[in-house]
Amino acid sequence: MSEEREPMNAVPSSSPELRTQLAQQLAELVPEAFSDGRIDVAKLGELLGEDASDAAERFGLFWPGKKRAMRAAQQPTTATLRPDKANSKEWDTTENVFIEGDNLEVLKVLQKHYHGKIKMIYIDPPYNTGHDFVYPDNFKEGIGTYLDWSKQVNEEGKKLSSNSESEGRFHSNWLNMMYPRLKLARNLLSQDGVIFVSISDDEYSHLKKCLDEIFGELNFEGSIHWRRRHNQPNDPTKLIGLVAEHILVYARNSAHLKRAGVGKLPLTGKFTNPDNDPRGPWNSKPWKVGAGQGGSSYTIVSPTGVEFNEVWMGEKATFERLLADNRIVFTKGGDGLPRKKQFQSEREESGQSATNWFPHELFGSNQEGSAEVAELFGVKSIFSNPKPTKLLQNLVRLGNLNDGDIALDFFAGSGSLAHAVMQLNAEDGVRRRTIQVQLPEPTPENSAARKVGFEDIASISRERIRRAGDKVAAEYAEVIAQREVPLDTGFRSYVLSDTNFVKWQTAADTDVTTLEQHLLDLRGSVDDDATVDDILAEILIKQGLSLTEKIRDCDIAGAGYKAVVRSDGAGGEEVAVLAYLDEHVTPTLAQLRDAVAMKPVQFIILEDAFQGDDELKTNLVQMCRTAGVDLWTA
Repeated sequence: MSEEREPMNAVPSSSPELRTQLAQQLAELVPEAFSDGRIDVAKLGELLGEDASDAAERFGLFWPGKKRAMRAAQQPTTATLRPDKANSKEWDTTENVFIEGDNLEVLKVLQKHYHGKIKMIYIDPPYNTGHDFVYPDNFKEGIGTYLDWSKQVNEEGKKLSSNSESEGRFHSNWLNMMYPRLKLARNLLSQDGVIFVSISDDEYSHLKKCLDEIFGELNFEGSIHWRRRHNQPNDPTKLIGLVAEHILVYARNSAHLKRAGVGKLPLTGKFTNPDNDPRGPWNSKPWKVGAGQGGSSYTIVSPTGVEFNEVWMGEKATFERLLADNRIVFTKGGDGLPRKKQFQSEREESGQSATNWFPHELFGSNQEGSAEVAELFGVKSIFSNPKPTKLLQNLVRLGNLNDGDIALDFFAGSGSLAHAVMQLNAEDGVRRRTIQVQLPEPTPENSAARKVGFEDIASISRERIRRAGDKVAAEYAEVIAQREVPLDTGFRSYVLSDTNFVKWQTAADTDVTTLEQHLLDLRGSVDDDATVDDILAEILIKQGLSLTEKIRDCDIAGAGYKAVVRSDGAGGEEVAVLAYLDEHVTPTLAQLRDAVAMKPVQFIILEDAFQGDDELKTNLVQMCRTAGVDLWTA
């Protein structure tokens, strides 16, 4: 009998199986609802009792293809992200990320590390006007569909996918695109996270019901009406001129959001100091309560002797304390009602709550957004209707993002959110991070963007972020120089691609015969065209590490390794991951012993690096176990 080898951990080949995770969570909560490893739906209904609906007719949003859209969110992907250092900025130091590719697949790739870690999501998806782009989803094989689509551009560079009303299932096509993406996005939000979704009238009602279902009606925070243009439209084909659009706002968990504290906006209104109060400018609010409000009844006598017997905002003792502190003023030269002073300095600390009306004077307009992009590129109309940074900065404030928090936009467009966050960071010194995702949608043939060399939207996004970072850094140079931590205006660029591991390049529904032949055809587990950086990036992603890990080249006893290093909390660094990624050269036992002696948290080695040497593999397992090192193969 052959000796049994010690087990080794294997790097997962795909993104998490979300459906299985949900079943596991249910099994922990209600184990009695499981039989033979599967959910007993009838039993679950019995356990829920009156909380479960048994009606044949249900309230909700239904459309052709919904079940397939739901499965699309649950289907794992073997896709990966390939480092694109040539199109990056400050790769080694930045904590921002830009990803080119289909956002459905990208959202799946992000699940392992970023699950529950995104503080804010903002998206400005296609509004489904009949002319805009709709992602070409194929619910069978996502990454394959994306790679095929990326080649489906005609000789003139025109995009080949739009959602025309004449094609049928107009709303269904759009919902099939949005539903799985929103489902995956919810998983990424932290418990105190918030999502903002811009939309026009065309799909507002459908999007609202879709978000109600995914996030829950109880987590609906409101619908912002943003006036996007300052001029009056004159369209004879429209009964109602469109000057505003909507921003739907949902919390991941409204109760948790309230406990954590909601974001505030900068003060508006006029503050003056007519009495030269040493505490600075102030405005005032009524001390008398409004109609229907409760309060305290007592008599107040003004400086001119006028008596007011009303219901007031606070107790009499509180009023007298405020009066003694010069925080009460009387209107009409002393003859009118009392009002309480609000000092600008005090109000600025707490800010003000948002309302559901965002006027363009305070939150910017599409014209301002276009002007910002035109100034950066020196070309007008390079991108249609970009959102103004002023609007997005205020949404970031509402999201209450602090140091280290992440804002995600998976319909990045021109990169407005990244620009807004960099500028806000420069202003207040908070180190917020961004992840931007954009499909390389071809620019129109005769567009201004195409004429100046931008063949797709993703290239515009990257260049806008690059130029915006340079502009912000120059404008705030003096302020930034006084801070200990420099402003991060860089980004790591990645491109969505198929897995680098040939053994993982099979569809989920591949039949046994095809799979066997695929395995027989394999000569190595890694694609010959894959670089060491490509392989490392995929392994780190599928191991659940972030996209901005600090990576070092490491030579140990003549063998080359990649090391992921982190702060040890004492001013030094520790090795979180040490990876040997050369499948063509087998390391010696002595080299492996020296590597393990560095005590990395994880040691990762390509399976093919052993070249069939089971004894070497067994010795490595034993060395890692003795040293307390977590060993993985890929």
